[in-house]
Amino acid sequence: MNPLFSLLAPTNKGLWLPTAATREAGRTDTLFYFILGLSIFFFVLVVGATLLFAIKYRRRSAGQKTADIEGHRRLEIIWAVIPAALLVLIFAWGFTDYMGSTVPPGDALEVRVTAQKWSWSFDYPRDGINTTELVVPVGRPVKLVMSSMDVIHSFYVPAFRLKRDVLPNRYSLLWFQAEETGEFDVLCAEYCGTNHSRMLAKVKVLSEQKYQEWIDSGGGMSGKGMSSVEFGKLLFKGQGCTACHTVDGSRLTGPSLLGRFGAMETLADGSQVKIDDNYVRESITQPNAKVAQGYEPVMPTYAGRLKEGQLNALIDYIKSLGK
Repeated sequence: MNPLFSLLAPTNKGLWLPTAATREAGRTDTLFYFILGLSIFFFVLVVGATLLFAIKYRRRSAGQKTADIEGHRRLEIIWAVIPAALLVLIFAWGFTDYMGSTVPPGDALEVRVTAQKWSWSFDYPRDGINTTELVVPVGRPVKLVMSSMDVIHSFYVPAFRLKRDVLPNRYSLLWFQAEETGEFDVLCAEYCGTNHSRMLAKVKVLSEQKYQEWIDSGGGMSGKGMSSVEFGKLLFKGQGCTACHTVDGSRLTGPSLLGRFGAMETLADGSQVKIDDNYVRESITQPNAKVAQGYEPVMPTYAGRLKEGQLNALIDYIKSLGK
């Protein structure tokens, strides 16, 4: 960052902004503090001059008259040219940074991002991994190819200074290069319905070695060394099921799963169905086929996002919650 603005931003967190965790974030912050510095300078200049003139030229007697003032062409040119030059500078600076943030390098790691009410899904096509956390290596460019399954969402990572609308039936592109390891929040910045505020995820930035270990483990979702129920519990949390379903009997957007397996469920059309393996599987892969009475058909489909073993593990976990 330019030393001129170091007083305004003494650390990588600045005065009000979160940690700048990418190269692009640092460049964005520099432009922000440049504009902030200009704004403060001209505010003090204009307000100070206004107060000075108000005091110096205040009326002292009833008969006092202000001298006639004629135009000052040189002064008028100066106060027109300087702001215009600054505006051109800010535009060129911002446009250059914007273009840099929209054109990813050719060797960028590609990750597909899918938004659904109310969760994020991340697919790694080259490695066959699907997860609800975006895991990336530090120091490598990452390209996000984003789309929505329903309404307009917005992918927003404050620490990266990245925000881009995610639209249905088309792709949005975004790229970044993380400069430090750690966990960073992903938010939805476009109101998308009842649980908009719960549409959260994490970006995990790992060292190159740990990232490769994560890839080799199947994204941490292989279930190796775990029982089917333990793996199902991990998937239940990792796939965002907790956003709509509880396991303690309380109600959210979807029904609680505590003690439901084996019971009869009343559907929206008044018919009843037994909650067995087939019903749970259908509810995961075709959630709007048989909607429980009293609930809206808003659950996203997990068809194609879960492998066979993962589906079985989820069913086993739901079974373990009791009858």
